[in-house]
Amino acid sequence: MKALKSMVLSTVLCVAGVFSGAVQAATSDIPEIKEILDRGVLRVGVKNDVVGFSVKDPLSGEYKGFEDSLALLIAKEISEDLEVEFTAVTAATRSALIDSGDLDCVLATFTITPERKQNWDFSTPYYTDAVTVLVEDKSNIKSLKDLKGKKIGVSSGSTSARELTKALIANKIIEGKGFDPATFDPSVWTEGVTFNQFDNYPAISTALAAGEIHAFCVDKSILNIYKTKGRSFIEEKFSPQQYGVVTKKGSGLSAFIDGLIQKWLADGTIEKLIKENNL
Repeated sequence: MKALKSMVLSTVLCVAGVFSGAVQAATSDIPEIKEILDRGVLRVGVKNDVVGFSVKDPLSGEYKGFEDSLALLIAKEISEDLEVEFTAVTAATRSALIDSGDLDCVLATFTITPERKQNWDFSTPYYTDAVTVLVEDKSNIKSLKDLKGKKIGVSSGSTSARELTKALIANKIIEGKGFDPATFDPSVWTEGVTFNQFDNYPAISTALAAGEIHAFCVDKSILNIYKTKGRSFIEEKFSPQQYGVVTKKGSGLSAFIDGLIQKWLADGTIEKLIKENNL
């Protein structure tokens, strides 16, 4: 995981060079920021069930985690007095809430892909993870090859099913005839494995425990909370996943946030938050 984190820092240094000069202060010259200032609230989409990244306390209603902390820092850069309104999102709902204008930005373990970048703006990646698979020990599933013929649980709207299929093809476990990453649909894929899609991660974990599925596939940092006694990861990790802050395509907020992420990667702020949240 340390190697994966270092990839993020390397990317920033290569693309941005030595990041000098502070990020410009937010001004009302940017229409999207003026709207936020007038409203007095930055509306942010986050997960509510991913330990380390963002969890909502059921009693206090407070959100705590790495991505929540980043959102609070972004708000502070816009205005010291700006409040943050967190909205719980899932992989299936987060992009629609950006498109509708209900959210200003999303920090929700949102993987950057070329396809997604055609529709939304992504910041420089602030975290890099990898996909893997969680299974019940009693299943005797140890590696990718053991998944053949099995039913896999994934989150609706995520890239996990596609990336697992790519890994199965790359490792020559399945042929992958007709596989096209751009048009892949887990609901109709039947070669080697089949996929059940769920609205949230707890539902996938419950289905795994009940034997409704044989395996749970998503980014390893998300799976960590569900790795309880009697469960294990398969041997392989695959398909590095880079997370970025998402804003509406062409938004004036995009470049402002990207500058902040680059600055915080360069000065160690993000690395400190990663450590504080045990990621």
